[in-house]
Amino acid sequence: MSDEVINAGQLEIRYLVDGSASGGLGVFELTVPPGANVPPPHSHRDNEEFFYVVEGSITYSVDADTRELKPGEWMSTPRGSVHGFRNGGSQPARALVVLTPDIGAQYFRDVATVINAGGPPDKARLVEVMSRYGLTLAAPSRAGASGGV
Repeated sequence: MSDEVINAGQLEIRYLVDGSASGGLGVFELTVPPGANVPPPHSHRDNEEFFYVVEGSITYSVDADTRELKPGEWMSTPRGSVHGFRNGGSQPARALVVLTPDIGAQYFRDVATVINAGGPPDKARLVEVMSRYGLTLAAPSRAGASGGV
């Protein structure tokens, strides 16, 4: 278990289990302030994801299914599915995220380097980091996307 907190823009990531070295299961706690910039819709080539809300509420989308998740509610993202989330509420939200196999805390450190560099994020560098870890941005939707992790 790690006490390291990774701040990527407005998001806070605290890894509980980093399974990237073993190719195993990874678990991290994600804190999302209201209205925070969040990752644009994306997919994972190699990972399945489980998103469980602990506190607050998160709007979570997997492909065409969008739900408002409250504490104790969850959604699963199969490998290759386009997913995204946002906190449209007035309180911070906290979720446990499980990835298998894990992409690891280093992914979030690398993203934080781009996001926290000052000024608007360098989209080309962000896409390069994402692709290095098997993530692909989804085609823009008519609703648009936030810019972030």
